[in-house]
Amino acid sequence: MKKLKLRVGIGYDLHRLEENRNLIIGGVKIPYEKGLLGHSDADVLVHAIIDALLGAVALPDIGTLFPDTDPKFKDANSIELLKKVYSLVKEKGYSINNIDSNIIAQAPKMMPHIPEMKENLAKTLELDIEDISIKAKTKEHLDAVGEKKAIEANAVVMVYNA
Repeated sequence: MKKLKLRVGIGYDLHRLEENRNLIIGGVKIPYEKGLLGHSDADVLVHAIIDALLGAVALPDIGTLFPDTDPKFKDANSIELLKKVYSLVKEKGYSINNIDSNIIAQAPKMMPHIPEMKENLAKTLELDIEDISIKAKTKEHLDAVGEKKAIEANAVVMVYNA
């Protein structure tokens, strides 16, 4: 009988808010006057989840797999990158048990968009919505996030050998 093996990974991401960019978080385009600056679509939530998954199965980080020096990842859809990472997780013999995450933004409000974010992640990662937690936090007007200059996210995932 195969012994159950549980592994945990953590991920973090932060991107600067800039004019003339779309704000995409959790695969959802959020109406706002600024968007996140990055080589890809700069989806901080998905990037944090990607790094958490990669860490859980002891693979290199997002920047190693999808370097910002590679033009093929210019304006990449982060949900598509997440699909590739999920394939790697499955190749290593693991399934995702659950995801717990935070989006830290002073503005705009994230709560109205969280149900759609959870749907996107559940569909992409073959999870039940109940296995995904996304919480919205602010920085109480402290630091770059609190001054509406950036948005950050963190995530913890648990995987198990399938």
